[in-house]
This record gives sequence, C-alpha cells and structure tokens, in this order.
Amino acid sequence: MFAEFKSIVVCNEVNLNKIAQHFGINRKFKWEDSLILKEDYLKGIINDPARKFVYIFYFGSMVFVNFQDHEIMDVVKYIKKIEPEVNEVNAFAYVDDYKLEVDTNETPAINNDYMIVNAYEEYHLEIVSTILAKSVSLGKNENEVDSLLDRIENVVNNLSRGELGVSDEDLAKMSANILRFRLSAISYLMLLDNPEITWTNEEASALYNELSALFELKDRYEKLRHKTETLLDITEAFSNLVHAKRGTRLEWAIIILIVIEIILSLYEMFFH
Repeated sequence: MFAEFKSIVVCNEVNLNKIAQHFGINRKFKWEDSLILKEDYLKGIINDPARKFVYIFYFGSMVFVNFQDHEIMDVVKYIKKIEPEVNEVNAFAYVDDYKLEVDTNETPAINNDYMIVNAYEEYHLEIVSTILAKSVSLGKNENEVDSLLDRIENVVNNLSRGELGVSDEDLAKMSANILRFRLSAISYLMLLDNPEITWTNEEASALYNELSALFELKDRYEKLRHKTETLLDITEAFSNLVHAKRGTRLEWAIIILIVIEIILSLYEMFFH
C-alpha cells in the first residue's frame, strides 16, 4: 500500500457541521474533530474516488490522500459552494506533502517527507493528516506574522527619524491581526492537544508524538507565541506614543484657545 498526502490551507476557519450536514453526516463536530470524506462522499465530485480521502479541519486546513492537483481543486471548488469562506484562488499558497508506504520487507522508518511501516493501521491516515494539517496552517501563521514584523520594522525605522507614521486605525488592525494569530495557534490549531485516538491507542500516541517532534510543532508554536508577544508589546508602545502625541496636540490646542480668549478679552477691554 502506498499513500500520498497533500495538505493545504483554504481559510481561517471552516464550519464542519455545515459541510457534514450537506453530505448527510448526522453528528455534531467539536473543535478537536476532523471531517472525513471517503469514497462514497467523493462520487460525483471527482471521476475516480477509489482509495481517496479528504480530511477537513476546523482551523481551515484540508488534507488530501492520493489526490492529483486538479482533483484537489475540484473538491475545493465544491466545498466553496457550501462554505463561501473557502479561498480557491490561492489554494496552494501553503502546502505540505508526505508519503506513507507499507512494506513488509523494509525496515520501519519515519523521515521528514515519508514513513515506512510493515503493517497498515487505520490510525495512520488520521495521525499523519492531523500533523500535516497543523503544520501547514502553522506555516501560514508564521509567514503572516513575519510579514507583520517587517511592517512593524518599517514603522520603527520611521520612528527613528522622528516620524511616527501610524494611525489609530492601523494600530487597531495590527493588534487584531496579532490576536488572531495567537487565537489560531492556540485554539484553532490545538497544538497543545493530542487527537482523541491517542488517548486510547499507545501506538497512535507514539506516532503522533514522533511526527509532532519531527515537524517541530511545539517549537514552532513557541516561536510564534514569542513573536506575537513581541508584536503586542511594540504595538502597545506605538499606541502610547500616538496617545501622547494626541495629548500634546490637545494641550497646545487648549493653550492656543486660552491665548485667543485672553487677546479677545484685552481687545474688548481697551477698544470698547
């Protein structure tokens, strides 16, 4: 057996219950759950659904097993009809690939881009898909945070020249983006939570932990958390500077009004 995985990010959050209802899946999905579309659900969406699976996660990642790129786009476009938030234009902006090979004659191995096992277990697809989904979504957050850091750096450079060059609206947007990144990393990605199957299956737990370490999920999460904390500190400093600048302007406005009032009073006194 041979399985190829490709994970992509299609949006920030997916309504699994809405999609499940469309396919006639009658169950309530929780944050930690993933929606699995097997062969029967893929009929009519792609031409050959045999041995193909789609894992959809709340935090906007989709993992395709044994799909060609054009088949992935067919599914993404179909899901977009159900969930309008799905972004089909840049579906492959963030991608992670992995391979699973089952071979009784090979020594079991887990590497950066493939793993070899002697016997297939049902949890293999779920564990690998979960790791890839978290990794690719984390990669999206990392890239966006780095872009925001670059933008902040430009503001700092302007500040070093005595120009603040940032409005309250820009600061509010920056802070909102930073908080969204932190929410995505903590709540949506559930990086600190293991899949439910790992609590009842020791082998699944061991595989999850090994792949998690291989993809450096926790280390990347910690780096992302530190970056967002730094960004929040910087934006708070900018906010204080903006408020101080506004306060200074207000004080000068009050002083000017007082001077004008004094001048008018003197004018009234001496000329009337």
